[in-house]
Amino acid sequence: MRRLAWFHVCWFTTLAAPVSAFAQTAEGVYIAPRNEWGQPDLRGVWNFSSNTPLERPAQYADQEFLSDDDVARIRAEALDDIARSDGNSSQGGVGGYNQFWIEGLPLEENRRTSLIIDPPNGRMPARVQGAPVAFGGLGPDIEGERPVRFTVGGIGKDGPEDRGLSERCLLGFNSVPPFMPSMYNNNVQLFQNADHFVIFNEMIHEARIVPLDGRPHLPGDVAQWTGDSRGYWDGDTLVVETRNFTDKTQSFRGTGISKNMHLIERFTRVADDEVHYVFTVNDPQAFVAPVTVLVPMHKTQDELYEYACHEGNYGMLNILRGARVEEGSWVDSNDN
Repeated sequence: MRRLAWFHVCWFTTLAAPVSAFAQTAEGVYIAPRNEWGQPDLRGVWNFSSNTPLERPAQYADQEFLSDDDVARIRAEALDDIARSDGNSSQGGVGGYNQFWIEGLPLEENRRTSLIIDPPNGRMPARVQGAPVAFGGLGPDIEGERPVRFTVGGIGKDGPEDRGLSERCLLGFNSVPPFMPSMYNNNVQLFQNADHFVIFNEMIHEARIVPLDGRPHLPGDVAQWTGDSRGYWDGDTLVVETRNFTDKTQSFRGTGISKNMHLIERFTRVADDEVHYVFTVNDPQAFVAPVTVLVPMHKTQDELYEYACHEGNYGMLNILRGARVEEGSWVDSNDN
């Protein structure tokens, strides 16, 4: 998806979403269209951009949905922010990206006060004492040891192994799995046939091929970056269970080691132009309880573009070269 969006807006700037062409029974219950194998048709390109926070802000307490007054207030504040910034906010400096590249607004309104739907308070469960925690970022490097399990940033510049997983083009910061709304490239293309389901994220052009034929998971000692996925239909919901993650990534939100994680994803088409992507992260060695997140995905006619990963393909050389220049150990071969 390529469009101008204001990253600093709290939620959304529209009061009403376009009306979808719903297919309904006489009782008003949506019935998803079927593909040639009789399955609910999930195929297409879906955008999961969102400015709904993952966790519910404290001011909303147990309030699950925004009221009309909340919507009006947030809209007024957003428009005021845009007016005061003259549409050119750079978040304090040039940085890595200006606002042209940011994809921070949903295609349609989401009135939830958080993407987390369980625990019911919309907040992350507590971390297990002693669980490893590390957060990267676009600022200075943080202290840490290899392997670097977070996606953005790094612990040093002695070698590529000191950089985050997305800088090395191994995993995207919004397509790990589970995939989550982030700054840009919030698109996924879903493919189906009779016995396979493919989840193709735009970020890092990552494709997960999910068998639906009942085959067992891989042996427990076989680990993969995106885990080992198996799928099945539960009514009109496609359920994807993933385990066998490598120990070189985190479970969720900067916590844990994903080899301990059991991930359940659910894909349900709730309208002609909307799929609910609901995932549950269960890692008893990272969090005291599972966490479940609902991300609305909206159909788009846009295509997925190649994610060439400039950071890993070109930037890595210059990141390491710049560090050698700073420490005075760089020798230009052209000087010889």
